[in-house]
Amino acid sequence: MEISAEIVKGISYQPLLQKQLKQIPFGDFDINKIPVSCLVTDSQNSFAISRWRTPKRTRSYPYERVYNTLSASKRITIIPVVIDEGLKGDRDFVQWDTIALMSLLDVYVILTFVRDANKHPKLAGKITNQKLDNSHVINKISEISNYFSSALHWNLKELANLPQILKKTQIAYEQISLKTGILLHSAEGLRKFAAVVEESLEAFQKSSREKALGAQRREFATLQPKELLATATKAKITITNFLGGKYYFTVDEIKIENGIAELIESKHSNSSNLPSLSDIKDGLVKMMLYSNLENVAVDNVRHIHRSVLQLTGNALVSSITSENEQKEQNSFFQMNNFNARQILLTQNLFAEARQNNFVVRIGN
Repeated sequence: MEISAEIVKGISYQPLLQKQLKQIPFGDFDINKIPVSCLVTDSQNSFAISRWRTPKRTRSYPYERVYNTLSASKRITIIPVVIDEGLKGDRDFVQWDTIALMSLLDVYVILTFVRDANKHPKLAGKITNQKLDNSHVINKISEISNYFSSALHWNLKELANLPQILKKTQIAYEQISLKTGILLHSAEGLRKFAAVVEESLEAFQKSSREKALGAQRREFATLQPKELLATATKAKITITNFLGGKYYFTVDEIKIENGIAELIESKHSNSSNLPSLSDIKDGLVKMMLYSNLENVAVDNVRHIHRSVLQLTGNALVSSITSENEQKEQNSFFQMNNFNARQILLTQNLFAEARQNNFVVRIGN
């Protein structure tokens, strides 16, 4: 199945599961030492900051890190434009749709680069302990503190600086390779990527979307180990937003019943009653998108839609949803020996679902 949808008015969403962020004085800021999500403050400003370990959206739960900052009035996320683990590892590039999604969530993006790294002590042919350029990030935060236009305008401005950051990336990785003796991926790939970015914003969009479509096709053909589906009805979904950005995702499961199309994001745990909090928050970012969709069509046929976050566990007995009464929820908790932490998490998750017009289902 092919799903198309639009986000016409932007994102309206109230997160309730954010963790309390540690406050870091701006004078003590070091991008390589701060928590992955934190508050950075000075005498006049306060920013909620998240940092990505890699520009790839499906590694190290970057969505969870961004989610934890979304209640702050000004949010910044820091993304390395390229991470090269060595010739025997992966190399990931930042993509247009990542920047567009952050713009949609009103998050300011700082694009940065790796300054240093070490030879991996155990994995041959790979580097580790990659350090981002702290002075570059500090300068950008200072710029944002005096920047009064939207995150969208800032992010477009940052994209214009991407070729220069890529050149710094190439120089830094050449030096890291000489220092560690580890062969990295060919510099030609970096040069080609930079050439696409320098050509035009449209060329970067097109290149990124071709890669995203490829990833979408690969995911569509794969059942991930963290998914446990009642059916095999995965579907491709293409979301167009009011900024002109396109997002290519895969809905884990789609169910059409009584004229309503359910768009289901699934998270599974083999060993616990509930998936990890990181998995749940990753799913909630999808709910931010799906619960704000309009003009949903399945194979070119318009449908009313419902967004569903489905959490499954092998040990669970029966099932419960955020639409059930408290008495039924209590019975489910007792039946499955939920501890106090799991009960509180579930109740807060159900509250977030009701607040933002989607459904959470928990069961085997």
